[in-house]
Amino acid sequence: MLLFCLILVVYCGTICGNLLIIILVSTSKNLHTPMYFFISQLSISDILLPTNIVPNMLHILLNNGGTITFIGCFTQFYFFGAIEAFECFLLTVMSYDRYVAICNPLQYFSIMTNPYCMKLTSICWLVSFSILLINVFTISSLDFCGPNIIDHLFCDLLPLLEISCSDTFIAELEVMLLSIPSVIIPMMIIIPSYVIIVFTILKIPSSTGRQKAFSTCSSHLTVVSIFYWTLFSVYVFPAKGRNLTISKILSLLYTVFTPLINPIIYSLRNRDIWKAIKELMFGHTHCQNL
Repeated sequence: MLLFCLILVVYCGTICGNLLIIILVSTSKNLHTPMYFFISQLSISDILLPTNIVPNMLHILLNNGGTITFIGCFTQFYFFGAIEAFECFLLTVMSYDRYVAICNPLQYFSIMTNPYCMKLTSICWLVSFSILLINVFTISSLDFCGPNIIDHLFCDLLPLLEISCSDTFIAELEVMLLSIPSVIIPMMIIIPSYVIIVFTILKIPSSTGRQKAFSTCSSHLTVVSIFYWTLFSVYVFPAKGRNLTISKILSLLYTVFTPLINPIIYSLRNRDIWKAIKELMFGHTHCQNL
């Protein structure tokens, strides 16, 4: 019951926080820039991810277990995986956006035009959902002839492979191959981008300029670090001998708590966001008084 209440509160906070970011970016003219457009897209994915997982998770916690249909389980896994893949691609696009802004500021707005940003985001959505469609089709083709009891809070990759009575070598190989374009290549773009960004910032003569440049990149770098740390801790690092409770806690981190943390990170030290919040609050109050 304690975990049920905690996740419910976190879920409500996640929805409210990310909805606020989306509303602010949509209504405030100061936030009509490529960086904030991408942040609003991240907020959309941070709403979709827990919404796909949390309602059924709360039902399981409340009833000390629960059942889910075969189609329902794979539908949940499909949307979960696709949204996670989308975040990998989006964070890569966001690192490219910061690279252009810091390393090529004079041509930033001529490169990162609205149609170009829309195109990049659309490609991220399309590719992520296409990649996971291949993965889900392969895994759903496996035989599940056992008791089909998933000792987990939602339908995830590893628990599904564990309960299958088929040979999972092909499915596991496919997952590894698909992780190259969806995880490895994005990381190979993000890391060099930030290395170049850091060296470029260090060359800025004024301390005020360096501080401003670091502040625009630090939030994104924090989000990237949290995302990949949780992702790698669950799927890449060896899990042999790991307690099931620890695996579930790690899963909770990136499905429930990370979507709550992201809007906090982006708004905590961001003057533009706070300015937009004040305009939204006081502007609304002013209209009511009139």
